[in-house]
Parts: sequence; C-alpha cells; structure tokens
Amino acid sequence: MQEFDHQWTQCDACRQMLYRREVERNLMVCPKCNYHFRISAADRLNLVIDEGSFVEIDGDLEPIDALHFKDRMRYPDRVKESQQSTQRKEAMVGGKGTIQGQPLLVGVMDFEFMGGSMGSVVGEKVARLAERAVEERSPLVIFCSSGGARMQEGILSLMQMAKTSAALARLKEKGLPYISVLTDPTTGGVSASFAMLGDVILAEPKAVIGFAGQRVIEQTIKQKLPEGFQRSEYLLEHGMIDLIVERKEMKRILGRLLTLLPKTQNPAGQA
Repeated sequence: MQEFDHQWTQCDACRQMLYRREVERNLMVCPKCNYHFRISAADRLNLVIDEGSFVEIDGDLEPIDALHFKDRMRYPDRVKESQQSTQRKEAMVGGKGTIQGQPLLVGVMDFEFMGGSMGSVVGEKVARLAERAVEERSPLVIFCSSGGARMQEGILSLMQMAKTSAALARLKEKGLPYISVLTDPTTGGVSASFAMLGDVILAEPKAVIGFAGQRVIEQTIKQKLPEGFQRSEYLLEHGMIDLIVERKEMKRILGRLLTLLPKTQNPAGQA
C-alpha cells in the first residue's frame, strides 16, 4: 500500500487512489478491486480470534546470529530494526484461543518482520504449535505470509522446511486437523513446506502463492506464463487449494470448519 498522506492511499493492485478510512472500514480490502492488503499479525488475530481468548505462547523466542552473517547490514541489526517496527520478536506469533467458541492453536506470520521470512525461530514455533496440538488434542490453524526461507540463517533456515513438515506429519498421524490459510504473499520455503500441507487449504483473494517468483520462472523456461499465474484464483482452478475466502468471511468459515473436522487421537488409517 502506497501512502501519500494520512487520508489517502493507493491500491497496490488496481492503482486507484483510495480514502484511507474507507479502506480501514472495509477490513483493509480495496473497495474498487477487492485486493486484500497485507495486515499485521495483531490485526489478523483481532479479526479472527474471539475477543479476550488469545494467549500467546513462546513469545520470548528470538533469533541468534549463529553464522555471523552480514550483507549491507549485520543480521542482528536487521532483526533489531524489525523488532522495533513491529513490536514483535519474530515473524510469527503463536498461541491458543477460540474462534466462535471453538478452541484451537493458531500461528500468524507477519510479513512486516523481514518479509515474513522463516528462520530457526519461526520453524521452532510452528513445530511447537504442532506438538502442543497433539498434547492438547487441538486443531491447528496457521496464517501464512512469507517471502520464504531467511537467507541470513543459511542452511539453519532451510532445515526448518523438514522440521515443520515432520511435526505436522505427527499431527496428521493423530487424526488432528491442520488448516493452512495463505495470504499475500506465500512463497519460497514456506510454500514448499508447512503452508501447503493443510488438511484444508484456504487463501485470500488475489494472493500470490508459489515457490519461485514469476520473473525467475519465465527467465528459466524462456516462456511467458499464463495470466494470473500464482494467484490464489489460478491455484483454486488447478486444484492446489480448497477455497478462496474473503477477509470478512474468514472467521465464520474457520469456525464452521472447526466444528466439522474430526478431532481424534486415532492413528491415520484406523477407524
């Protein structure tokens, strides 16, 4: 969202000038083209979790600079910058709460924290949420928004793809539901791991979802990609996701799914 003053803003999709308060009243959705703007983890929780029910878990975890990485900035300086701007210690907030009275464990990624990149702490939080869901016989919902693995952590970041996938496999073995909600954007290592492993996969309208970027793919295969490629509508048409849900309907749909999906401790494949 491009800001021009405190009253007007420009939609990233249709480029229309919009009255800021109108966009805010519309849950940060463009009233002209229905593009869903990126929102903070706190705003996401306020929209879907029952008021007063959320309790954060593992909120004190924060990254370390195991590789002593430096590009234009030292890694600890980048982390500190994001921590100050988001008032969060990492790119994911995890905890427990209820949606329409249905208890669950929930994780929400925040793109404003280093592009929602997945480092060791994000992977650890996802794994712990899945493990706690097994212990408490609770469903798990994760809202994804990420540019992918965090390059400043190198292989330690890439390891989180296997780690989170293994934790969710254990959840599945117990017959407990996992709902993945894909928001704009969900790409890279996150899309190649826990984002696409949901028993039910939802997405917001017009969200970019994929592994490599469109320009990278076009340069690699030397072909022009189809219109709307990697948008949630394209993925729904090709069977990659289950449902596109507008932000105003997300809480209702999640609440309904939580009442319908089974919550058992039976190993997969057993009655």
